[in-house]
Amino acid sequence: MKTVTYDVVILSDLHLGSEMARASEALDLLRSLRFHRLILLGDIFCDLNFRRLNQEHWRFLSYIRTLSESAPNVEVVWVEGNHDCGLTQVMSHLVGVPVYQEYMWESAGERNLAIHGHQFDSFVVNNHVLMSRFANSLYLSIQKFSSNGEFVARILDELNTQWQRLTPKVANGALAYARARGARRVFCGHTHRTTTVADSGVVYYNTGAWINGRPSYITILGKEVAINEYIGRIDNCHTGEERGEIIASPSDVVDETRLSADAEYESVYS
Repeated sequence: MKTVTYDVVILSDLHLGSEMARASEALDLLRSLRFHRLILLGDIFCDLNFRRLNQEHWRFLSYIRTLSESAPNVEVVWVEGNHDCGLTQVMSHLVGVPVYQEYMWESAGERNLAIHGHQFDSFVVNNHVLMSRFANSLYLSIQKFSSNGEFVARILDELNTQWQRLTPKVANGALAYARARGARRVFCGHTHRTTTVADSGVVYYNTGAWINGRPSYITILGKEVAINEYIGRIDNCHTGEERGEIIASPSDVVDETRLSADAEYESVYS
């Protein structure tokens, strides 16, 4: 079987530091794929408290540093999310990758835009800083101290997405912003729900998240974009030993618009 080398692989919303972060599975995924560019599309951390990171979380960060320093012909890009806001300088030093507020690139004749998506979430934008911090603290506490913490936290995460109508809010805002920037494809995270929306010549993709039962990621090969559900190790690609691995320790390492009536809107898992 021919090994596929993707132009781009995109992951978002790992929330390292959370009890629900699936860092070891995300690491298995990256070690199993070939790609020229990796985009970490925000909220890679749950918060700024590095004491929450366990060995699996540090192992994932170590591998990112390995890719950025040692992998030939591989570019790693970090796009800042609302949970890792303020970590630009820290992350550049810790894992050796550039961090952007948004990232644009050309691929197969298409202009692409990667932006986390919280910029189009009015709850975050309207300076509800204290409330957001309280909600995040409560969310982490439920995971840590409840016997059914992960299940309850996932239910709360889903209810929060539905209550704030985050999926259409972020999609609408991202489409309008991408159109203004001249991009034909825009990639976001933030909502934790995989989604595809096409409107007026622009296509929006949401990567989903890695803190639920159906972790997902995006692959780009030429003009083909796919949202994939991770269900286990991908064995038809090269192994992590080919790129090497270093085990790290903490010391090492817009206004909303309405969609037009003919917009195509779908959830990958609906």
